[in-house]
Amino acid sequence: MTAILVLAKAPEPGRVKTRLCPPLCPQQAAELAAAALLDTITAATTVPGARPVVVLTGLLHRAARGSELAAALREVAVLPQRGDGLGERIAAAHCDAAALFPGHPTLQIGMDTPQLDASRLAAAAAALARPGVDAVLGPAVDGGWWGLGLRRPADAALVAAVPTSCADTGERTGTALRSAGLTVSLLPELSDVDTAADALAVAAAAPGTRFAAAVTALPPGLLAHGMPTGPAERRPA
Repeated sequence: MTAILVLAKAPEPGRVKTRLCPPLCPQQAAELAAAALLDTITAATTVPGARPVVVLTGLLHRAARGSELAAALREVAVLPQRGDGLGERIAAAHCDAAALFPGHPTLQIGMDTPQLDASRLAAAAAALARPGVDAVLGPAVDGGWWGLGLRRPADAALVAAVPTSCADTGERTGTALRSAGLTVSLLPELSDVDTAADALAVAAAAPGTRFAAAVTALPPGLLAHGMPTGPAERRPA
């Protein structure tokens, strides 16, 4: 059994997906974030034998699709995020989930990859369960990472000081784990949703999701206005 951690922020307008504004307004960006979070919770709850845990910050009553999210969260364990920075919150999430489900590995994802489904998460959990594997790391296209699995959840402390939102966050995370003697297996690379181009690409890759429906519901061509017209540049995680 694997505890699947969803590190999430309540999709309050103005506090989530701010890199989508413009072309979106804060409410529209929050609607996309809410759809992505709902898709992610659904995926986590449908992995056979897994125990989903949402580690949440923010005010749900101010969130887009708040009532729908509240209903979804009643079906899973919910823990509060704690720690000053993202690295500390990641380490604390693994620690707190281990206290909830002692003796079991943890697999952490975020709410930026709504294309993740139960089969992909089950494959990640299976990779973590292979003999000799201490950790799995899912690299993101932007240089960050979308998933971190640990056979021993306490090992999350190794990445607490790794700088986040950098173009080499994923590489640094892997280095921190390997430098401590852990054997790390890489998961398939995925794109998370930060920009308008990301949103369009992920919606196209996962057409049956709530996220894709939310993108389709936007005014035609709106997201295209937020896409770069010059040469592509590598962006931070």
